[in-house]
Amino acid sequence: MTPTLPLRTVLVAGGAGFIGSHLCEALLAGGARVICLDSFLTGRRETVQPLLNNRGFSVVQAEVTEPLPDLGRLDEIYNLASPASPPRYQADPVHTMMTNVIGTRNLLALARAQGARYLQASTSEVYGDPEQHPQPEDYWGHVNCTGPRACYDEGKRAAEALCWDHARMGTDVRVARIFNTYGPQMDPEDGRIVSNLIVQALTGRPLTIYGSGTQTRSFCYVTDMVAGLMALMAVDPRPEGPVNLGNPFEFTILELAEQVQALIPGALPHQTLPLPQDDPKMRRPDIARAQALLGWSPEVPLAQGLKATADWFARHLGIEPAEAAKGRI
Repeated sequence: MTPTLPLRTVLVAGGAGFIGSHLCEALLAGGARVICLDSFLTGRRETVQPLLNNRGFSVVQAEVTEPLPDLGRLDEIYNLASPASPPRYQADPVHTMMTNVIGTRNLLALARAQGARYLQASTSEVYGDPEQHPQPEDYWGHVNCTGPRACYDEGKRAAEALCWDHARMGTDVRVARIFNTYGPQMDPEDGRIVSNLIVQALTGRPLTIYGSGTQTRSFCYVTDMVAGLMALMAVDPRPEGPVNLGNPFEFTILELAEQVQALIPGALPHQTLPLPQDDPKMRRPDIARAQALLGWSPEVPLAQGLKATADWFARHLGIEPAEAAKGRI
């Protein structure tokens, strides 16, 4: 008789967030037991409520900056515990910084004590307003360390430093630098460009473009991002440095707005507002390392992902297609 192997137990800190909730779902589908740890300051219970029907899933409400509760034996830890949109992380910048520094320290200590694999969700924001394009992992960045975005940018940079210090002490650490990600279950109010434009189009408001709209971004659909995170956690041996995860196809914000207008009947023209301080002019990942080490590349094109995202928002907001065409809420 073949012995039954024990299920691996995975902690997802920030598991009720946008990417975190999709990651929890994918891990459960892969047969893992999943513990979602979230403070619910920016994470939303509705994103993980359907997962509670799975006996292998549990939710623990806790703050990563405080001593962590006893979570039992853990095999893997994903740290996605941080607000990620500028309005949310700037609302309480000190808490954002402490989440990324003290929270990372606490979770790394837990991984070290348990001998668990640890994956840090870092960000393309560590490159700041880059002077090198596209951005490879060996680029050190161009960050304003005293600006309004520094709580997040420098918090993530400090978190990476903690990760590599622990790696040098023997902890199994992997660091993903996540570029712009979008898809179903985004918070309509979180201020990210894709959700902003889609919600504005669906509810009959002018689309908001900051600055000239010629600044560029690359947009990765959330299922592709989750696949990249799981591949990075699984790969052996662990990479010796950070790994960019994102879609290398680059679009201007104006091009993104035009795609949203073409997708949603009745979408209004855009209006222009001043560009926020330190908003990057260009952002595009060099993913050669992810392709070589993980065999990973994103698969979902922007047009396909935007349609799935807009359909989800229409259902979430209770808007029928005919209503969207008339620009009514």
